[in-house]
Amino acid sequence: MKKIYLLSTVLLMFLSSSVIAEETFTEKLETKTNDAKRAANKAINRTQEATCTDSDAECLKQKAKNRASEAYDATKDKASEIKNKVD
Repeated sequence: MKKIYLLSTVLLMFLSSSVIAEETFTEKLETKTNDAKRAANKAINRTQEATCTDSDAECLKQKAKNRASEAYDATKDKASEIKNKVD
């Protein structure tokens, strides 16, 4: 009876523990590619914002749009990275 209890306890602990997996080479490459794309988009956005010749309101509107787009891309990429680490 003790063996069954011990075995079931160990099995339960094993199943309830969090799983940490390694990323594959393809997933790591995807992460690096996403980082490079985000950096390039950020540089382009900053250049466009610095050279904005419209009214202040239009420049601020474009800046806010760029920041929202950058935040969306970063969030989407990080969610994908977390999914890849768990898989």
